[in-house]
Amino acid sequence: MRIVNTNQMEELSWSSPKGKFVSAGKEVSEELGRRPQSTDLMERHPFDVEISRIPPGKTAYPYHSHSAQWEFYHVISGTGSVRHQDGTTPIEPGDAFIFRPGEPHQLTNTGTEDLILYVVADNPLGESCHYPDSGKWAVRSPERRLVRSEPLDYYDGEE
Repeated sequence: MRIVNTNQMEELSWSSPKGKFVSAGKEVSEELGRRPQSTDLMERHPFDVEISRIPPGKTAYPYHSHSAQWEFYHVISGTGSVRHQDGTTPIEPGDAFIFRPGEPHQLTNTGTEDLILYVVADNPLGESCHYPDSGKWAVRSPERRLVRSEPLDYYDGEE
């Protein structure tokens, strides 16, 4: 058995070039040995677990949907909103929700303290993502590549 203490894990943070999208996270599955680029399912793991932190007033990532991946979210602390295909829904501690493949989503911290969530996703091979606001696709096989007709930057058309 392999065990890690998430309180002692390094938090990785990222920001888009203009700062519209900001988030941080502890990649629990990777700390437990998951190799995301591997096509060997024993190395890839059947699911990915992350502790995500979104600062006040920030959005974690562009509005997007997955072709094959499921994502489960559980709010630990803070408040925010989730943009989805039917509109926007406020979220608070204790809320749990899931997005099936093909359901676009985006999380924003609307509160005054960090929004902390557990995120659990399965790891399908050959996954792709659609970004409705910018009309682009990300294709993973297993690496991520953003395309229209030529390779693009992840935040192209989003800020």
